[in-house]
Order: sequence, then C-alpha cells, then structure tokens
Amino acid sequence: MAAAHELPDDELLAQCEVQVHRAGGPGGQHRNKTETAVRLVHRPTGVVAEGKDQRSRAQNVAAALERLRGKLARRAYRPPPRHKTRPTRAAQERRLEAKRRASARKKERHWAD
Repeated sequence: MAAAHELPDDELLAQCEVQVHRAGGPGGQHRNKTETAVRLVHRPTGVVAEGKDQRSRAQNVAAALERLRGKLARRAYRPPPRHKTRPTRAAQERRLEAKRRASARKKERHWAD
C-alpha cells in the first residue's frame, strides 16, 4: 500500500474530512462574506492542513492538499540506519603520536623541577 502522501489527490481527499469556513484577513467583502477557506483533517492520522490564501475554494483545496501532503511526508520520513564505524589503525597511531608529542612538549615546560 502506498504512503498517504503519495496517493493521488482524489484518494487523499477521500481520507480527509473537509471543513469550510470564512477566513479573515485582507481580501475585502468577498473574502469576509464567503466560506472559501478550507481545513482538511486527515482521518487516519489526525493531521490538519488549511488553505485560506486565495479567494477561490478550489484553489484553497489544492493549497491545503499540498500542505497536507508535505506534513504527511515529514511524518512518514524515517532516517536511514546509522552504521558504527571504527577508526583505522593508521588513524589511531597518528592520534596517539600527536598525543605523545603534545605530552613531551608539556614536559619540557617544567624546567624548575
């Protein structure tokens, strides 16, 4: 079965509860009087996305679907497994040699003993 964010628009929309409401903000009387803002609630996950930027309900549904798709994709992401690595023998020897040099340099500082 495909992940929810990979479904076509109509199938993803079928899994959602569509709520329409009035959106405040700029846009004048048309925006304030018509219910063009759309809120999509993905029923299986409870993820919510809104589209209220445009004056058209169809454009707001498309915007809300894209936002919902992004949220579902982020939710479905699983980071790849990490593999433990060990330093090579040469790297260990270089590190120990550098520590020996630093130690010798510090020992030379104590001339008053």
